[in-house]
Amino acid sequence: MPDTNKGKRIMLKYSKLKVKKQCIRVFNAIIAITLFIVMFGCATGSYILTGTARPAIDPITVKVYLTPPTKYETIAIVEASSDVEFSSQAAQNRTIEKLKKQAAKLGANGVLLTNTENKSSGGVLVSGVYIASDKKTARGEAIYVIQE
Repeated sequence: MPDTNKGKRIMLKYSKLKVKKQCIRVFNAIIAITLFIVMFGCATGSYILTGTARPAIDPITVKVYLTPPTKYETIAIVEASSDVEFSSQAAQNRTIEKLKKQAAKLGANGVLLTNTENKSSGGVLVSGVYIASDKKTARGEAIYVIQE
């Protein structure tokens, strides 16, 4: 007589192996999606128009000021934030670049930086590894510099 228990054991092993492979595929997909999000994090921003906008200019010409220039006009309050992935400095750079882009769209040739901070909004547990969710934020005035 054929051993039916042996056949059942083989089918059970095969089923477990199939489930294990599916779990590995799902895990790899989650890791890939997480890495994609982390590596290509983007900066977001907003503005409040407080003065008169001018024609848009190239963001590369926008200068960042830590102290007010001699004479300027305020165009808007700008704010930006960026997720911290591998480098806090890279996130800060993206945040400042976003401020400059917003200012340039409004015709401002400068951003008077008024505040920068780190914000922590918790994190997520992925496969037993805790990934913090930190943001760099910056706020400033989009200004038109008349005299430095």
